[in-house]
Amino acid sequence: MAAVEVEGLARHYGEREALADVSLSLRRGQTLAVLGPNGAGKTTLLRILASLLRPHGGRVSVLERRLPEESWQLRGQVGLLAHEPMLYRSLSAQENLRFHARLHAVGQERITWLLERLSLSERAGEPVRSFSRGMVQRVAIARTVLHEPELLLLDEPYANLDPAALELVGPLIGAESRRTRVLCSHDPIGALREADVVLGLREGRVAVQGPAHEISVEQLEALYR
Repeated sequence: MAAVEVEGLARHYGEREALADVSLSLRRGQTLAVLGPNGAGKTTLLRILASLLRPHGGRVSVLERRLPEESWQLRGQVGLLAHEPMLYRSLSAQENLRFHARLHAVGQERITWLLERLSLSERAGEPVRSFSRGMVQRVAIARTVLHEPELLLLDEPYANLDPAALELVGPLIGAESRRTRVLCSHDPIGALREADVVLGLREGRVAVQGPAHEISVEQLEALYR
């Protein structure tokens, strides 16, 4: 059963085409790696799938909900980890997670578990603005998975994380999480290792697409030349 179905997707900003005639299909439990240089349309695609942007053309279905018509039914089923952490920097890690938890009727037990799982408990009461970039990323990951979404939309999820932190977040957002994932990355080797399906974008158009085992690192590296 498909988790994401996109056909002929188009989105523009004024006269600039951000996405043009993009189609893809992702089954539940699979990972789609989206690669391409800055400005290729990766973030725009994620924001459309998260129902934060309206497409200007084409058809989009996420978890069997049509977008944007049925986007209100998706909010509790999707977790978005954006390039910006979407945290209140003046609030503590604990307060940020409590705020998000209220939106999804999640209890304190889940917050406490995630803070411990991500080695944030000792500084949970400190403002996020005092954290390193790696710690901020861990809080953002906790916020993303707090409500146990079925679909993860991840924009450079491993940015600013050291090897120890990577081990902490792997079970939550990595391949071992066994969640359906759309993963935007600039790392062809790492993306191929995690992906079932690959989508390479260049200037908003599909340049490379197919099962991960049929795509080479060289094909993906060519996107950045």
